[in-house]
Amino acid sequence: MSERGGGMLKVTLVKSPIGYNHKQKATVKSLGLRRMRQSVLIGDAPQVRGMIAKVSHLVKVEEV
Repeated sequence: MSERGGGMLKVTLVKSPIGYNHKQKATVKSLGLRRMRQSVLIGDAPQVRGMIAKVSHLVKVEEV
């Protein structure tokens, strides 16, 4: 299993999780996002990529 180069991802909440199921809300919260347009830097790992994939319609991702 190969991991990515250990880079960082900038994840920004661009759409509110209100109206979505509680699992998606919990995923957004576990990514460290609380408010709209808030950004966090997260290490690039397969687990993080999976979480982002589940809420891709709510967040914007940039590689840093």
